[in-house]
Amino acid sequence: MRVGFGVTVLARCLALGGIDGIGSYTRELMKRLEADSAVELFPISYGYSPSQFPIGSRAPTTFGRYAPFAAASVVSGLPFPGTAQLKECVDLIHAPDHLIPNYGEIPVIASIMDAIPLSHPEWVSLKLRKMKNALWKRSAQWASHIITISEYSKQEIAQHFGIDTQKISAIPLGVDARWFRPLEDEIMRGVLKRYDLPQHYFLVVGTLQPRKNIARVIEAHRSLSKEVRNEVPLVVVGRAGWRCEEVVEMLTSSSSCNSLRWLKHLPDDDLLAVLKGATALIFPSLYEGFGLPVIEAFAAGTPVITSNTTSLPEVAGDAAMLINPLDVSEIAAAMQLILEQPELADSYKRKGQERALSYSWDRTASMTLDVYKKTREAA
Repeated sequence: MRVGFGVTVLARCLALGGIDGIGSYTRELMKRLEADSAVELFPISYGYSPSQFPIGSRAPTTFGRYAPFAAASVVSGLPFPGTAQLKECVDLIHAPDHLIPNYGEIPVIASIMDAIPLSHPEWVSLKLRKMKNALWKRSAQWASHIITISEYSKQEIAQHFGIDTQKISAIPLGVDARWFRPLEDEIMRGVLKRYDLPQHYFLVVGTLQPRKNIARVIEAHRSLSKEVRNEVPLVVVGRAGWRCEEVVEMLTSSSSCNSLRWLKHLPDDDLLAVLKGATALIFPSLYEGFGLPVIEAFAAGTPVITSNTTSLPEVAGDAAMLINPLDVSEIAAAMQLILEQPELADSYKRKGQERALSYSWDRTASMTLDVYKKTREAA
């Protein structure tokens, strides 16, 4: 089966440096699908063509930038100009980055992680919001089938995109094997020393933006006793994002320098060590289509405190301590409980590692291949 595989976001990440969530998803799927004899991948990129593409035997076929093609397709309803070329070499197209102009008669599978821009527009940048949402909704309706990453997201997409649930498959993400591997004590000590981290600390991982709810974690930590705050500081790993001025001010306040650290961006290997060394990961997001850091923390053997909303209870099961992300006192109480009851923390470590074993990229790729086969048969 010949599959046109969208790599625009991954190619952009490689060109600019650093891999985001969609880039990682694309990369991990490509690695496994390339190794499957049932699939022949033809990478497709809009506007980005790295001189060296690290996955697969083919360099991406590169077209012009996506936005003009998509806009022209929406306005005119006509297939985009490269359709005839693609039809000669692929049986279907999978867009892991949901970038789909009108491909005419070619069956298309779109991966859509969540419905945030439509369900919660207040959490999306105002820049071209209406136009982007219209393009996104229209392109999703062009797709023959949609892959999403949780049952929660499946229902959200069906509701907000007006798409039958029979046309949507929920395929969970995987967790890379490296998160399970133990690190030597010397490596751990070296990383913690590099970032001046103590033996105990709470960890938050995520881009600084309203949806990630980091301000409430900082407030919760501030409500703990001064002795606890200084002994177990709060460490935030994440780049500044949209509407993050309040959080940045809290992170950079001189009054918080002993109990609050902002590490911004960490290399993957350092992040692994920092996550493994944490007393607990606090992941209080207000909305997630999946919440991969939760599973990564599970695999790393780190207790997790996370939200009781959206997809997170589905993903975490009983392996995490669930809290109301809007209740600062509840977040603080969970942090205190982890500190006061080490046997409870150990229980969450065990449950988390067991649950993480059920999330593998091999399973994700296998379920994705099943969708390819069904979509091709139905075409």
